[in-house]
Amino acid sequence: MSSYPLLSLAIWIPVAAGFVVLATGADRNAALARRIALAGATLGFLVTLPLYLGFDVTKSGMQFEEIHAWIPHFNAYYRLGVDGISLLFVLLNSFVTVLVALAGWRSIQEKVAQYHAAFLIMSGLMNGIFSAMDGFLFYVFFEASLVPLYLIVGVWGGPRRIYAAIKFFLYTLLGSLLFLVSILYLLSRSGSFAILDWHLLPLTLNEQIWLFIAFFVAFAVKVPMFPLHTWLPDAHVEAPTGGSVVLAAIALKLGAYGFLRFSLPVTPDAAHELAGFMIALSLIAVVYIGLVALAQTDMKKLVAYSSISHMGFVTLGFFMFSALSIEGALVQMISHGFVSAAMFLCIGVLYDRMHSRQIADYGGVVNTMPRFAALFMLFAMANAGLPATSGFVGEFMVILAAVQFNFWVAFAAASTLILGAAYTLWMYKRVIFGAIARDAVRARALTDLSGRECLILVLLACCVLGMGLYPQAFTKVMHVSVNDLLQHLALRKY
Repeated sequence: MSSYPLLSLAIWIPVAAGFVVLATGADRNAALARRIALAGATLGFLVTLPLYLGFDVTKSGMQFEEIHAWIPHFNAYYRLGVDGISLLFVLLNSFVTVLVALAGWRSIQEKVAQYHAAFLIMSGLMNGIFSAMDGFLFYVFFEASLVPLYLIVGVWGGPRRIYAAIKFFLYTLLGSLLFLVSILYLLSRSGSFAILDWHLLPLTLNEQIWLFIAFFVAFAVKVPMFPLHTWLPDAHVEAPTGGSVVLAAIALKLGAYGFLRFSLPVTPDAAHELAGFMIALSLIAVVYIGLVALAQTDMKKLVAYSSISHMGFVTLGFFMFSALSIEGALVQMISHGFVSAAMFLCIGVLYDRMHSRQIADYGGVVNTMPRFAALFMLFAMANAGLPATSGFVGEFMVILAAVQFNFWVAFAAASTLILGAAYTLWMYKRVIFGAIARDAVRARALTDLSGRECLILVLLACCVLGMGLYPQAFTKVMHVSVNDLLQHLALRKY
């Protein structure tokens, strides 16, 4: 399989499908646009499966590599490759795109072609981010992916969509400008945009610290880390359901992936020097943002703050510098992609019926939507970290690594097991259980899941349970690459 341009196909099939969908024109061809979008997303996912099936888990280097001349005058090449760290994110992104195409089948009635095209193009660009091994190519994909997401929030979002979209764009633009300065400096030092060449640069500690700070701003905004997180709740609340799904399941992973691809290997000494600072910010996200989630009355905003808290586990795992912690953080990223997507889709199911996200507007939903209540229960438990679900695996690995690192760090991190259960199950209890408490719920006569909605949630339920019961299918892919990264970190340059 390595002789086939699978990574290019994973990038450009969704992009090409997006432009084909755009060509269907006005909303009178909405049904055709939906079918083409689903076909394009499905084909884009199918071409990523050989990446997993043909991946050699015993090798730490890049696999499925492609290199072509692009801008040779500046030593910028179309250079692609995946290792055990990036492979799973390509699959996750392509899989989520299929779910988003299905989820918007009925809920989006205006500008249908443009809506699906934006998601398809963004999917291809994000696969490019996870596959790019040329710094300039990475930057182009990194920046270009902002545009479809900005449009999705700004065009199909809620009443304050323009405010949320501009806030999101300005936050991420600032970080991206600093990232551009960083890669230009690395080009001047190495004469190449090849990311693997940058890993070998003999940078002084002072150079590394300045580069680390620039990388931190660029990637911490994307995660998002405290205190650069304030754009996320607004973006989630205003975004349509599909936008919230992609934002939580994929877009937040771009920042965390950047730490692994740039901050740790390019500036290993600075990473060690500033690890305490990064751990402190991560614990603030886990504990403080978890408490903030408890106070929310809007379901979407609650899950948005929950995402920030869970992503704090990811950055915490990265900066404890052990195989267990980094693998746990990677597992947490994949699990969060499944669970957060499912939570936002469940909220979207309720919103499509009631046009409200306020917890107080519900109650007794289980009486009319029992299948939905059962699936929502599974995802709520996974969000709280119940054993045998994917949400438990990553958190347990990071907490176990934290116990070996420092007891008090582990103690603070473990508080998420209490806080996560508190805000998630409290929301679930008020929305789902009890007698029908609101006349609006009774009057709307909420119908249970349609076949399409049930298919989407059952697929995610299988992923959540499959990862919870057999995490080795995921950890075996990343193990060698993580160990290679740790060996690189141990060979400090300064």
